[in-house]
Amino acid sequence: MFSLAIETSGRIGSVALCQGERVIDERTFAHGLQHAAEMVPLIDAITVAQKIKPGQINCVYVSAGPGSFTGLRIGITFAKTFALATGAKIVAVPTVQVLAENAPPEAQHLIIVLDAKRGQIFTATFHRDGNHWKQDEPAHLDTLAAMLSRTPRPVHLLGEGIPYHRQFIPNDSGIIVTDDSHWRARAAAVAKVGHAMASQDEFTNPDHLIPIYVRKPEAEEKWDNQRTLNDER
Repeated sequence: MFSLAIETSGRIGSVALCQGERVIDERTFAHGLQHAAEMVPLIDAITVAQKIKPGQINCVYVSAGPGSFTGLRIGITFAKTFALATGAKIVAVPTVQVLAENAPPEAQHLIIVLDAKRGQIFTATFHRDGNHWKQDEPAHLDTLAAMLSRTPRPVHLLGEGIPYHRQFIPNDSGIIVTDDSHWRARAAAVAKVGHAMASQDEFTNPDHLIPIYVRKPEAEEKWDNQRTLNDER
Protein backbone atom coordinates (compact mmCIF):
# COMPACT_ATOMS: atom_id res chain seq x y z
CA MET A 1 0.00 0.00 0.00
CA PHE A 2 1.19 3.49 -0.85
CA SER A 3 0.51 6.58 1.21
CA LEU A 4 1.19 10.28 0.88
CA ALA A 5 2.30 12.52 3.76
CA ILE A 6 1.79 16.28 3.66
CA GLU A 7 3.37 18.86 5.96
CA THR A 8 2.34 22.51 5.47
CA SER A 9 2.01 23.75 9.06
CA GLY A 10 5.22 25.82 9.11
CA ARG A 11 7.20 28.16 6.89
CA ILE A 12 8.87 25.29 5.02
CA GLY A 13 6.67 22.52 3.65
CA SER A 14 7.42 18.96 2.58
CA VAL A 15 5.74 15.90 1.10
CA ALA A 16 6.64 12.22 1.29
CA LEU A 17 5.60 9.11 -0.58
CA CYS A 18 5.56 5.95 1.53
CA GLN A 19 5.04 2.24 1.13
CA GLY A 20 3.89 0.80 4.42
CA GLU A 21 6.18 2.21 7.10
CA ARG A 22 8.98 2.99 4.64
CA VAL A 23 9.45 6.50 3.24
CA ILE A 24 10.29 6.08 -0.44
CA ASP A 25 10.80 9.73 -1.33
CA GLU A 26 10.64 12.94 0.69
CA ARG A 27 10.99 16.42 -0.80
CA THR A 28 10.98 19.90 0.67
CA PHE A 29 9.33 22.94 -0.82
CA ALA A 30 11.94 25.27 -2.26
CA HIS A 31 10.53 28.51 -0.84
CA GLY A 32 8.96 29.34 2.51
CA LEU A 33 5.20 29.90 2.57
CA GLN A 34 4.88 28.85 -1.09
CA HIS A 35 2.75 25.84 -0.24
CA ALA A 36 0.01 26.49 -2.79
CA ALA A 37 2.44 26.97 -5.68
CA GLU A 38 4.94 24.25 -4.80
CA MET A 39 3.00 21.37 -3.30
CA VAL A 40 1.01 19.91 -6.20
CA PRO A 41 3.87 20.01 -8.77
CA LEU A 42 6.14 18.38 -6.18
CA ILE A 43 3.66 15.58 -5.50
CA ASP A 44 3.27 15.06 -9.24
CA ALA A 45 7.06 14.88 -9.64
CA ILE A 46 7.37 12.29 -6.87
CA THR A 47 4.65 10.03 -8.23
CA VAL A 48 6.05 10.24 -11.77
CA ALA A 49 9.58 9.50 -10.54
CA GLN A 50 8.34 6.47 -8.59
CA LYS A 51 5.94 5.40 -11.40
CA ILE A 52 2.98 5.59 -9.03
CA LYS A 53 -0.49 6.63 -10.19
CA PRO A 54 -2.75 8.66 -7.87
CA GLY A 55 -5.21 5.79 -7.68
CA GLN A 56 -2.53 3.59 -6.11
CA ILE A 57 -2.28 5.89 -3.08
CA ASN A 58 -4.53 4.40 -0.41
CA CYS A 59 -4.04 6.91 2.39
CA VAL A 60 -3.16 10.57 2.92
CA TYR A 61 -1.49 11.61 6.17
CA VAL A 62 -1.88 15.36 6.61
CA SER A 63 -0.37 17.56 9.31
CA ALA A 64 -3.54 19.10 10.76
CA GLY A 65 -2.19 21.79 13.11
CA PRO A 66 -1.81 23.92 15.04
CA GLY A 67 0.44 26.05 12.87
CA SER A 68 0.24 28.51 9.99
CA PHE A 69 -3.43 29.17 9.26
CA THR A 70 -2.81 29.57 5.54
CA GLY A 71 -0.51 26.56 5.29
CA LEU A 72 -2.92 24.33 7.19
CA ARG A 73 -5.83 25.31 4.95
CA ILE A 74 -3.80 24.44 1.85
CA GLY A 75 -2.74 21.04 3.15
CA ILE A 76 -6.20 20.15 4.45
CA THR A 77 -7.91 21.27 1.22
CA PHE A 78 -5.56 19.16 -0.88
CA ALA A 79 -6.07 16.10 1.35
CA LYS A 80 -9.87 16.41 1.14
CA THR A 81 -9.84 16.95 -2.62
CA PHE A 82 -7.46 14.05 -3.22
CA ALA A 83 -9.48 11.71 -1.00
CA LEU A 84 -12.76 12.59 -2.67
CA ALA A 85 -11.22 12.14 -6.13
CA THR A 86 -9.42 8.85 -5.49
CA GLY A 87 -11.18 7.25 -2.51
CA ALA A 88 -8.02 7.39 -0.40
CA LYS A 89 -8.47 7.45 3.38
CA ILE A 90 -7.33 10.43 5.46
CA VAL A 91 -5.44 10.55 8.74
CA ALA A 92 -5.40 13.98 10.42
CA VAL A 93 -2.06 14.02 12.24
CA PRO A 94 -1.63 16.51 15.12
CA THR A 95 1.35 18.70 14.29
CA VAL A 96 2.58 18.71 17.89
CA GLN A 97 3.04 14.94 17.69
CA VAL A 98 4.93 15.35 14.43
CA LEU A 99 7.29 17.84 16.07
CA ALA A 100 7.82 15.57 19.08
CA GLU A 101 9.40 13.04 16.71
CA ASN A 102 12.23 15.57 16.17
CA ALA A 103 13.29 15.56 19.83
CA PRO A 104 16.82 14.30 20.57
CA PRO A 105 17.08 10.80 22.08
CA GLU A 106 18.23 12.09 25.48
CA ALA A 107 15.12 14.25 25.96
CA GLN A 108 12.68 13.04 28.63
CA HIS A 109 10.25 15.96 28.88
CA LEU A 110 9.29 18.17 25.95
CA ILE A 111 7.48 21.46 25.36
CA ILE A 112 6.41 22.36 21.82
CA VAL A 113 6.77 26.10 21.13
CA LEU A 114 4.93 27.60 18.14
CA ASP A 115 4.40 31.35 17.96
CA ALA A 116 0.75 32.41 18.31
CA LYS A 117 1.56 36.15 18.51
CA ARG A 118 0.34 38.48 21.28
CA GLY A 119 2.90 36.92 23.65
CA GLN A 120 1.27 33.50 23.38
CA ILE A 121 2.28 30.13 21.98
CA PHE A 122 0.57 27.10 20.52
CA THR A 123 1.97 24.34 22.67
CA ALA A 124 1.72 20.82 24.07
CA THR A 125 3.81 18.78 26.49
CA PHE A 126 5.12 15.24 26.25
CA HIS A 127 7.17 12.78 28.27
CA ARG A 128 9.15 9.86 26.93
CA ASP A 129 7.81 6.40 27.64
CA GLY A 130 10.38 3.93 26.37
CA ASN A 131 10.77 4.64 22.65
CA HIS A 132 7.53 6.60 22.42
CA TRP A 133 6.29 10.05 23.36
CA LYS A 134 3.23 10.25 25.59
CA GLN A 135 1.23 13.46 25.56
CA ASP A 136 0.68 15.17 28.91
CA GLU A 137 -1.08 18.34 27.71
CA PRO A 138 -2.76 18.40 24.28
CA ALA A 139 -2.38 21.28 21.84
CA HIS A 140 -3.62 24.53 23.34
CA LEU A 141 -2.93 28.25 23.65
CA ASP A 142 -0.69 29.33 26.53
CA THR A 143 2.42 31.30 27.46
CA LEU A 144 5.90 29.83 27.58
CA ALA A 145 6.42 31.14 31.12
CA ALA A 146 3.32 29.31 32.34
CA MET A 147 4.34 26.10 30.57
CA LEU A 148 7.80 26.19 32.11
CA SER A 149 6.36 26.78 35.57
CA ARG A 150 4.56 23.42 35.58
CA THR A 151 6.81 21.14 33.51
CA PRO A 152 9.35 18.81 35.19
CA ARG A 153 13.08 19.30 34.64
CA PRO A 154 15.06 18.65 32.62
CA VAL A 155 12.83 19.80 29.79
CA HIS A 156 13.63 20.33 26.10
CA LEU A 157 12.05 23.13 24.06
CA LEU A 158 11.34 22.55 20.37
CA GLY A 159 9.56 24.54 17.68
CA GLU A 160 9.74 27.48 15.28
CA GLY A 161 8.28 29.83 17.91
CA ILE A 162 11.38 29.75 20.12
CA PRO A 163 13.08 32.85 18.61
CA TYR A 164 9.95 34.92 19.33
CA HIS A 165 9.81 33.90 23.00
CA ARG A 166 13.44 33.66 24.12
CA GLN A 167 12.91 36.46 26.62
CA PHE A 168 10.68 34.10 28.63
CA ILE A 169 13.35 31.39 28.93
CA PRO A 170 15.13 31.79 32.29
CA ASN A 171 18.74 30.97 32.94
CA ASP A 172 18.04 27.43 34.12
CA SER A 173 20.30 24.48 33.41
CA GLY A 174 17.23 22.25 33.43
CA ILE A 175 15.80 24.01 30.35
CA ILE A 176 17.42 22.86 27.12
CA VAL A 177 16.70 24.66 23.86
CA THR A 178 17.09 22.16 21.03
CA ASP A 179 19.15 23.00 17.97
CA ASP A 180 17.13 24.86 15.34
CA SER A 181 17.57 21.92 12.94
CA HIS A 182 14.93 20.16 15.08
CA TRP A 183 12.33 22.91 14.95
CA ARG A 184 10.65 22.22 11.60
CA ALA A 185 7.95 19.59 11.14
CA ARG A 186 8.72 17.14 8.33
CA ALA A 187 6.60 14.95 6.10
CA ALA A 188 8.59 11.84 7.08
CA ALA A 189 7.49 12.32 10.70
CA VAL A 190 3.91 12.95 9.54
CA ALA A 191 4.15 9.58 7.79
CA LYS A 192 5.49 7.84 10.91
CA VAL A 193 2.76 9.16 13.21
CA GLY A 194 0.10 8.80 10.52
CA HIS A 195 0.95 5.16 9.86
CA ALA A 196 0.65 4.39 13.57
CA MET A 197 -2.73 6.14 13.71
CA ALA A 198 -3.93 4.32 10.58
CA SER A 199 -3.03 0.98 12.16
CA GLN A 200 -5.51 1.93 14.92
CA ASP A 201 -8.17 2.88 12.32
CA GLU A 202 -7.93 6.55 13.31
CA PHE A 203 -9.25 7.86 10.00
CA THR A 204 -11.16 11.10 9.39
CA ASN A 205 -14.11 11.50 7.03
CA PRO A 206 -13.18 14.10 4.38
CA ASP A 207 -16.42 15.97 5.10
CA HIS A 208 -15.39 16.35 8.75
CA LEU A 209 -11.73 17.22 8.20
CA ILE A 210 -10.81 20.65 9.54
CA PRO A 211 -7.51 22.17 10.72
CA ILE A 212 -6.62 22.14 14.42
CA TYR A 213 -6.48 25.90 14.79
CA VAL A 214 -6.71 26.02 18.65
CA ARG A 215 -8.04 29.55 18.25
CA LYS A 216 -9.81 31.36 15.42
CA PRO A 217 -7.74 32.96 12.64
CA GLU A 218 -7.06 36.66 13.26
CA ALA A 219 -9.45 37.76 10.49
CA GLU A 220 -12.32 35.83 12.11
CA GLU A 221 -11.50 37.25 15.54
CA LYS A 222 -11.58 40.80 14.14
CA TRP A 223 -14.91 40.09 12.45
CA ASP A 224 -16.40 38.69 15.66
CA ASN A 225 -15.11 41.66 17.67
CA GLN A 226 -16.56 44.14 15.19
CA ARG A 227 -19.90 42.34 15.19
CA THR A 228 -19.94 42.43 19.01
CA LEU A 229 -19.26 46.18 18.96
CA ASN A 230 -22.06 46.72 16.46
CA ASP A 231 -24.46 44.68 18.59
CA GLU A 232 -23.58 46.78 21.65
CA ARG A 233 -24.32 50.08 19.92
